[in-house]
Amino acid sequence: MKKEGRRPVELIIRKRKVIEKLFLILFIFNLACIPFVGVNYDLTKYLPDSAPSAQALDIMEKEFTYPGMGRVMLQDVTLREAKAIKDQIAKVDGVDMVLWCDTTTNIYGSSEFIDYSNIEDYYKDGDAYMDITFLESDSSDRTHEAVHEIQSIIEGKGIMAGSAASDTMLGPTINSEVARVMALAVVVIFLILMITTTSWFEPALFLLVMGIAIVIGMGTNLFFGEISFMSNAVGAVLQLACSMDYSIFLLHSFTREKANGIEPEQAMANALRQAVSSIGASGATTVVGFLALAVMRFGIGPDMGFVLAKSIICSLLTVLLLMPALILRFQNVIDRTAHRPFLPGFRKMGEFAYKIRIPLTVLVLLLVIPCYVGQGMADFTYGNEAITNSPGTDIYENENLMNEKFGRSNMMLALVPVGDNVTEKAMTEELDALPYTRYVMGLADMLPSGIPEEFLPESLTGQLHSENWARVIVNVRSAGESTAAFQYTDEIRGIVEKYYPNDKTYVVGVTPATEDIRDIITDDYAFVNILSLLGVALVVVITYKSLFLPLVVLIPIESAVFINTALPYIYGQRTMFLGFIIVSCVQLGATIDYSILMTGNYLDARAQGDKKEAAIRTVTQSALSILTSGFILAAAGYGLYFLTSIEAVGSLGRLIGRGALLSMFLVLFMLPACLLAFDRFIIKPDHAQKKHARMNRIRQNKLTFPTLSALQKQRLALREQIRKNRKARRQALWNRLRGHKPSESEAQQDEDKK
Repeated sequence: MKKEGRRPVELIIRKRKVIEKLFLILFIFNLACIPFVGVNYDLTKYLPDSAPSAQALDIMEKEFTYPGMGRVMLQDVTLREAKAIKDQIAKVDGVDMVLWCDTTTNIYGSSEFIDYSNIEDYYKDGDAYMDITFLESDSSDRTHEAVHEIQSIIEGKGIMAGSAASDTMLGPTINSEVARVMALAVVVIFLILMITTTSWFEPALFLLVMGIAIVIGMGTNLFFGEISFMSNAVGAVLQLACSMDYSIFLLHSFTREKANGIEPEQAMANALRQAVSSIGASGATTVVGFLALAVMRFGIGPDMGFVLAKSIICSLLTVLLLMPALILRFQNVIDRTAHRPFLPGFRKMGEFAYKIRIPLTVLVLLLVIPCYVGQGMADFTYGNEAITNSPGTDIYENENLMNEKFGRSNMMLALVPVGDNVTEKAMTEELDALPYTRYVMGLADMLPSGIPEEFLPESLTGQLHSENWARVIVNVRSAGESTAAFQYTDEIRGIVEKYYPNDKTYVVGVTPATEDIRDIITDDYAFVNILSLLGVALVVVITYKSLFLPLVVLIPIESAVFINTALPYIYGQRTMFLGFIIVSCVQLGATIDYSILMTGNYLDARAQGDKKEAAIRTVTQSALSILTSGFILAAAGYGLYFLTSIEAVGSLGRLIGRGALLSMFLVLFMLPACLLAFDRFIIKPDHAQKKHARMNRIRQNKLTFPTLSALQKQRLALREQIRKNRKARRQALWNRLRGHKPSESEAQQDEDKK
């Protein structure tokens, strides 16, 4: 008896009240932890140590600090008004330099003596343009406070843009937009579940369980200290969309067992034993798909991989431990709120899938090869500009207004060995002569002839010269990420290396860092894809104990992945390459469940009939679950796409939503053809007997609870009688409110109960 009582399933059911209290504590604790989880918005922090930009940034942090950059455009101002505002901005705490035309032109002189053609980069048609350099990085709190103060100074007089302004606005923007996405996702998922379930209360129960799991998943991110903006933006939404299946599997198993006349506790024990294999296989494939991201050299991959995999594990544990307790607690509510199914049977869909199986499969196979080639030819973005300067944001609009008026501004920094001012000055002059540079600033170029560097204040020299390195600021007329910007960077790097052929030099900035991200992340792509495929295939092999079956179940999913990732090229859509990698793992890990479910149902149906009937019955039995899960994942993905202004998050959401719909369609209509084609290799003659024997073992494995004493039985009977009396009184009150007059027998029964 004691040994029997130690079984995990019995402990889950017997200790369900303790489990409820434990999860309540976990929920409250993790809810309090969420505000303390740091979020990083700078992709350059995820570069590996071997990347040149990462090495240069380390030097910058040690020798100078890496300055944040801002851009200000004042509108309809005179030169003197612009000068007054410029002086106010220069006094803001956290501002290092404000570059404007007053450094080279006497703006207080008569306008007749000012050559406006020489200052048109900074003043034109009554508008003034300024470049701002901050003392600390774009992401520092000091810089963010400085940005807010500058915005208050220029409010009503001008606009602000630049990487520092983008970083300051990015956090609040993403947080508010993700909150809207989650609210919409909850509403849409609730409506989907209302249609696909048979109880008004079931959707609320599903969302309650998932809500607890999501809070635990978000709170436990505190163990990582800091997570990426991508993990923060899509983690909760993907956890909600990818984990809903687990709750549905468990509740449906419990409902089937209870319909056979089995007591609730025993029905839940049977349901847990039945569902744990399907839930485990489904969760394992999703976790493996996410963990494949962890092998990327680009650090955001491991960040997202571990965060998302941990979230799925939190959902698995919540469903397997907490949900049985909640189902047993609310089983009467579920029964009382039951309603007829809203959706008809899917027999006609199964017959349609059987009819079109061959032409559809041929069409898909013809599309797969060109799609596989085309998926790498889209217009990709790689760096921070896809995060910060996204269409629809105020920063993006401000940036465009400045670019139209004064041209683009892209700051780079050349790091060279200090000490040889002659070489540094010659290099600075050649860089300044390039047709695409706005300005070039180096200390050697600024030193008056014959004046030693030691005579200048350290506040000036310390920004451009340190003990070991000299820093030259190069401002280029280009976007941070474009073909032209990459070409300019290579030319600047070539000039720097020409003057310092035997020394280690660096060119650092948005564009050089983006080049490093591009080179690293494109190398990661093929390896991550192969690893995720092998990992998912291994889970399928272990689940079905078949070496051939993974090939069959992966055909429609991989076809959907190739088509999905090729569509940006076909449509001419701009896509962030990071999302391109992530969606391959997410789509594979999240939608392989559909293939696994279909395959299991086919094996069961095939053991009872011929191939044609088995294929039709498989689609009939699987359609509801697959449609429910697919539409939930699609709703979450498209919610991110339509409700966020951040290009990186929006493009990832579009890929996820579209991928879910493609996977759902191909699994329902193409997988039956694959199963029929490989029928002889995947059907085992003893499959039906083994499953029947397993079900018998599950149902014969009865729960064992301690024997109740006579007093305990009497108390339980009294509680049950009180519950029934209360129910009868509520019904009688409801009847009176509706004007229903009780019959004589009903009135006599009421008197007896009183």
